[in-house]
Amino acid sequence: MTAFKSEFLHTLNERGFIHQCSDPQGLDKLFSTETVTAYTGYDCTAPSVHVGNLVSMMMLHWLQKTGHRPIALMGGGTTMVGDPSGRDETRQLLTAEKIQSNKESIREIFANLLDFGDGPNDAVQADNADWLLDLKYIDFLRDVGSKFSVNQMLARDSVKLRLEREQPLSFIEFNYMILQAYDYTRLNKEYGCRLQMGGSDQWGNIVSGIDLCRRMNNTETFALTTPLITKSDGSKMGKSVDGAVWLRADMYSPYDYWQFWRNTGDADVIRFLKLYTTLPMDEVNRLAALEGNELNEAKKILATEATALIHGRAAADEAAETARKTFEAGQAAAANLPTIEINRSDLEAGMGILNAFVAAGLAKSNGEARRNIKGGALKLNDKAITDDSLSLTMDAMNDDGVIKLSMGKKKHILLKLAD
Repeated sequence: MTAFKSEFLHTLNERGFIHQCSDPQGLDKLFSTETVTAYTGYDCTAPSVHVGNLVSMMMLHWLQKTGHRPIALMGGGTTMVGDPSGRDETRQLLTAEKIQSNKESIREIFANLLDFGDGPNDAVQADNADWLLDLKYIDFLRDVGSKFSVNQMLARDSVKLRLEREQPLSFIEFNYMILQAYDYTRLNKEYGCRLQMGGSDQWGNIVSGIDLCRRMNNTETFALTTPLITKSDGSKMGKSVDGAVWLRADMYSPYDYWQFWRNTGDADVIRFLKLYTTLPMDEVNRLAALEGNELNEAKKILATEATALIHGRAAADEAAETARKTFEAGQAAAANLPTIEINRSDLEAGMGILNAFVAAGLAKSNGEARRNIKGGALKLNDKAITDDSLSLTMDAMNDDGVIKLSMGKKKHILLKLAD
């Protein structure tokens, strides 16, 4: 593990945020000697950002907490193009009115993590529409496009992977890399921004921005990316059985948000405490020593602290109390439910949800179970199942050591491990 002297990079490093850095020693020296301005960008494709965006938002949070200045760049202009990174299909193009509405909605979320103002390390919200929408195309091609090599652009992952999969890449998307690089030069010139941060899929675009800052502004700038955050089962972070985990309360309730974090797998809970809460590392390390059922306490702490960051302490405490009452009521109601035993090895290997309902006698065949899922009739631990390829693992066990399967409102079976 790299030893950083600056508080910001030391904090990011010990909490697991750092994946790639263009010049670790140079950036560490910069943070040790100056108040650094850094940014991450967010396109306005929906009225809310989601949990998948939260890692980069937390980096901005720690940047400000350690005395530096964050810029949350709204992509009012680049959203009109669409970022091809990590996608196999072209994004749907939105109207200017819809982008503006999404942008205003997203801005409200950042106020939960950042302090905005006019001070030396107060956060800034910029919008690349301010400079991209008024560009003169021929002038832009001469001044900026001439500094890009098509050979290098084709080698960037955001383009190369799409082409390798033989998926269409529109010319407007191909321009996205140039626009993102140009954003960096504008923020560097207008705000003295020296660092762009983002997910690892943005590495090529950020490095292109470093090169353009050197060519156009004669300035040394830096890149820092986070690892791709996935759950221990390999699934993408930011998704639940109900879809995206949005950060707006009117799109994903604080209670559901609390439950999302409470359902974290054993293998992920400590890593997520580091990334998605501001708990001191001494407390995180104390929780890391917990084992077995005691890990449930760590999951509850993760759920409450993560919810408090986005929705406030009162909403987090209310969600935790609601969950406690619901669980206790569920325990009492479940005492008389029929129970069948399953082998631990089946759960450790992953038991198909269709097979589980057949084994429980709640469906006669996998086909019937699949049809009932499509009809919204089957539930796992009182939550509707939407994915018929879901696998039951040990993580599905509730605090009482059982898994509850339901068909409709009246048929329930508990699965428990055979002795």
